[in-house]
Amino acid sequence: MEHRIQLAVIGAGHAGIEAALAAARMGVDTVLFTISLDAVANMPCNPSIGGTAKGHLVYEIDALGGEMGRAADAVTLQSRTLNLGKGAAVHSKRIQADRRKYQILMKHTLETTPHLHPMQGEITDILTEEIADGSGRRRVTGVRTSIGETWYCDAAVVCTGTYLDSAIFVGHNTYKAGPDGLLPAAGLSASLRNAGVTLRRFKTGTPPRILRSSVHFEELEEQPGEEVITPYSVYTSAKRLNKIKQISCHIVYTNEETHRIIKENIKKSAMYSGMISGVGPRYCPSIEDKIVRFADKERHQLFLEPLGTDTEEMYLQGFSTSLPPDVQDAMLRTLPGMKDAVITRYAYAIEYDCVDPTELYPTLEHKKIDGLFGAGQFNGTSGYEEAAGQGLVAGINAALKIKGEPPMILKRTDGYIATLIDDLVTKGTNEPYRMMTARSEYRLLLRQDNADARLTPIGYRVGLIDAKRYAKFKAKMRAVEVEKERLEKSFAQSSKLLEFLAAHGMPAKPGYTLADLLRRPQLEYGDLAELDPERPDLSDDIIKTAVCDIKYAGYIKRQLAEVRRQARLEEVRLPEDMDYASIGGLRIEAVQKLTAIKPLTLGQASRISGVSPADISVLLIRMGLK
Repeated sequence: MEHRIQLAVIGAGHAGIEAALAAARMGVDTVLFTISLDAVANMPCNPSIGGTAKGHLVYEIDALGGEMGRAADAVTLQSRTLNLGKGAAVHSKRIQADRRKYQILMKHTLETTPHLHPMQGEITDILTEEIADGSGRRRVTGVRTSIGETWYCDAAVVCTGTYLDSAIFVGHNTYKAGPDGLLPAAGLSASLRNAGVTLRRFKTGTPPRILRSSVHFEELEEQPGEEVITPYSVYTSAKRLNKIKQISCHIVYTNEETHRIIKENIKKSAMYSGMISGVGPRYCPSIEDKIVRFADKERHQLFLEPLGTDTEEMYLQGFSTSLPPDVQDAMLRTLPGMKDAVITRYAYAIEYDCVDPTELYPTLEHKKIDGLFGAGQFNGTSGYEEAAGQGLVAGINAALKIKGEPPMILKRTDGYIATLIDDLVTKGTNEPYRMMTARSEYRLLLRQDNADARLTPIGYRVGLIDAKRYAKFKAKMRAVEVEKERLEKSFAQSSKLLEFLAAHGMPAKPGYTLADLLRRPQLEYGDLAELDPERPDLSDDIIKTAVCDIKYAGYIKRQLAEVRRQARLEEVRLPEDMDYASIGGLRIEAVQKLTAIKPLTLGQASRISGVSPADISVLLIRMGLK
């Protein structure tokens, strides 16, 4: 049976959902394929969304017009903002999500979105043909399912997650399967290789699930949610969200006995027995890997987290392992509160195929295959949020390509999504890539509170932000600027001003503006209420952005100056077919790296490992700019 569609999205995890929704909302007829419609938006690892730098990604996804933030708000069990003891640039929201309700909500969103057809079916072949221009490139013409259906299309987005030729490992036992025992995507790897895609093997893992009634919670440290919840999405009512009854998580630590059992059985781990060839995530290692790599640590922190309101299963974050079942039982029961713990699902490691992301353009389109896009763990990343951000970008660019419009290429100054993609396609990764605030050189410009200022105009241009939302956004931006100007020009007023200054260790002198006081690290907006009797009634989001802009104005000014210096390189476009071998003065390593990566701009070329400042100078001369 044959069908005709504009776009095929392969995989309905967090990347595939955002890709399909974005394209469909941009008016492109889209089919979203998944091996099981019951596994849409699955969270096979920790049932949470956000965290350090990941929270930034969720705010950015919402600002661009994506879905993850809105859905996460709707199924929040607990909310916490991490790193509050540090500067605003690294404040990161993290929520505990109701795993099944998230799936149900996302599945229904897909089913009710115009131009979008969710379809259960395994894609085993990407159909391509050679482009008749002598370039050797191929282009996507369609996809084929395991039951023989052919769907002809103009483009395809591969979002296979950890399913691509995946294998599960528990001790010395291994079998072909996807996460949670679902079927793997068995046939697609060969088709991708035949089309010219370079695949490699990565690995990740997940902890055991535990029955709530078997845990002695009185022995654990309770971790409640925050008192005031700030939504991820502009569509979410903060008032409604703050009425939910939050569920506590709990903290537990490993101990000497836990470590002893792991060390004595280390050879039974699939990781240390040589069974696993894939590379695992450095920043989310298994518990046995932690014990080996950090042998001097007496204990490791773990978090016991709920999976939902309609299940008694709980997730033990930080206890990922591929040790055999009997060892998992033994080491679990050495933990405080876990002496009677009952495991409902054993931990496992999983290996899967993924692409070398340096084969992709910043649009996430493959360099050798016109119309083939990749997103998520297929691109070598880890994490739901990293996947969703890439899926959104891939879906937008696939839709723009089909519509004959210019691509959307985000700059590193636009957000963490852009940083993530630029790192992948420019530097590559030799392990599952995880977003961290330290990966961005523009952290103060890329805060959670100003994600809309950076990305909502872009979402509006591509058609994912409607006029009503955009008008509301512009009104907020005007309100922020008005309040900043008012604070800069308004002087502190109070008969108790001298007393206030003395209480906060400040010299008694006239002429303090409210902005001057806000720049003091010990003072916040609320502290100045008595000195600011004429302040307007503003929403928390307006206040937060205005205050951050004022507090960090000096640092922001310096970062913006650096942005302007770097912009010169980012604006210099490099010909895609440039023959770097013919350019005298380039080192051999630079020629090899530039030829392989095919950077779009001089700025991207400057970030390629192996390309030196001297090489950039040579390219500047070649482009007639020096």
